Amino acid sequence: MYKAFFESPIGILKIVSFKDKINSVEFVERKEESIMNNLLEDCITLLEEYFEGKRKKFNIPLEIRGTDFQIKVLNIIKTIPYGETISYKNIAILLGGIKYSRAVGNVCNKNRLPILIPCHRVIGSNNKLTGYSAGISKKQWLLDFEKKNLKTNIHAY
Repeated sequence: MYKAFFESPIGILKIVSFKDKINSVEFVERKEESIMNNLLEDCITLLEEYFEGKRKKFNIPLEIRGTDFQIKVLNIIKTIPYGETISYKNIAILLGGIKYSRAVGNVCNKNRLPILIPCHRVIGSNNKLTGYSAGISKKQWLLDFEKKNLKTNIHAY
């Protein structure tokens, strides 16, 4: 297991990789000793670019685990364009019915790869922000940040 810590504008991120994939990203209170590999260095570079407003997508190997349903939800979330949102309800409809809305919310809440899999872009059908594992204030910050950069930085990749 390899781990690195990145100080983002909204808190410290602990990034973990096993072998050749990023396994998790989580907000933590403090840094610990890092055990680096090239993949973590690449991930930190991508996160730096994201928080500088230069990166809209993450092209890094991710370890996406879960049931078939959970993996489908996370793969849909990965396709949400930078600066845009979709509702839990709309994702549920894509997966076969509105009855899956709560299950979609549970998948988002347990997303082990926030920011890289942008579950902050999933909102309530009434356009209200609902649960985010790192807190609503971080979700709001990320959405505001992306919308601001979408308008001001047309050269991001």
